[in-house]
Amino acid sequence: MPRTPTTKTPTPSIKNEEPDGDSDEKPVGTFGGSLDKYAFGPRSATSSPAKRAISSAVASPIRRAASALATTSTTPPQPSPRKRLRSSTLKPKPEPDPEEATPSPVAPAGDDEKKKTKKKRPKHAGYAPPSKYRHLSGIPDATAPGMITLFIGTNPGIRTAETGHAYSAPSNHFWRFLHEAGLTPDRRLHPSEDLRLPELYSLGNTNLVSRPTKDQAELSWKEMEASVPVLEEKIRRWKPESVAVIGKGIWERIYKAKTGTRLGKEFVFGWQDGWRLGEDEGEGWEGARVFVAISTSGLVAGYSTARKLEIMKELGDWVRIRREERGETAPRGLPEEVVEKAVREREERFTQNLVEWQACLEVEELDGEDVKADGVKVEEEVED
Repeated sequence: MPRTPTTKTPTPSIKNEEPDGDSDEKPVGTFGGSLDKYAFGPRSATSSPAKRAISSAVASPIRRAASALATTSTTPPQPSPRKRLRSSTLKPKPEPDPEEATPSPVAPAGDDEKKKTKKKRPKHAGYAPPSKYRHLSGIPDATAPGMITLFIGTNPGIRTAETGHAYSAPSNHFWRFLHEAGLTPDRRLHPSEDLRLPELYSLGNTNLVSRPTKDQAELSWKEMEASVPVLEEKIRRWKPESVAVIGKGIWERIYKAKTGTRLGKEFVFGWQDGWRLGEDEGEGWEGARVFVAISTSGLVAGYSTARKLEIMKELGDWVRIRREERGETAPRGLPEEVVEKAVREREERFTQNLVEWQACLEVEELDGEDVKADGVKVEEEVED
């Protein structure tokens, strides 16, 4: 029986897929080779479910073995220096957090730059003779019998001499300190009320030197020391319970004139124990107690404002106790006509003595070379 020829259906072959990247290896034509390629090659999106199942079954043991080998390795592979360098240069740097960012330190300026930026203190001309400010007069003393404290300043400043009232310079805190320290507890006085101090608060004011200057540096040590006997004569006449020296420099001159020696390093601000000024043995008066305060000038920067006020409050507490013991109030409550009358008398007394005072200035012209070596400390260059 003749055989009928049959048509043989060809079995489709599984094509090998090339892995990602360039490779010189030729594809394996065997079925086992195809499985090996699928074990390490990427999954094709167009492969059939049967192929994916076969590839997953073969590849899973291999992947598990590779993962176990990676976990048991103690030394992970390190990239080459070239690769590390390349990655570090190409990797973008994260932007810093503005809240956590800190400014980079600024390098200190060089010597040349310091010389350019350093603020130089203006050189002071030094001693000024009385003729320089002949057009300006002093100011009246605010003095009367029965004062609890008499304040002693250095000398009238330019602003003070122009206005005719004590401590008129805006940079001076005298009137502010008097109020905050309890010496004028009800209010802060204006400089134009300086001559009302005795009648309102049992306080007074005067100066060591009468003639005005720009600041204390235009006075000489000898001139200040020569004024101490005149000051003590005022104290002896009005007999205040205490005197408050406004500035260490004033007390240094008084101390030197009284003892002939310089003030020691043991000095502290406040009450000067054992000291009295203006003693009058004939009348049996032992003199006024001495209190030394820090200069109230804002130009004296060696002490803080808080420290200056702290020292003044020590005096204010003592004055408050003395007022209570004397049965006084602050202000005292005297009739206004009494206060105004006392102010006019002080102004008239000052005017009467002005001609004599100006004549005294003519003989106070000191030798320039003698004064030049007798300078004043920068700390006390103040304008009241």
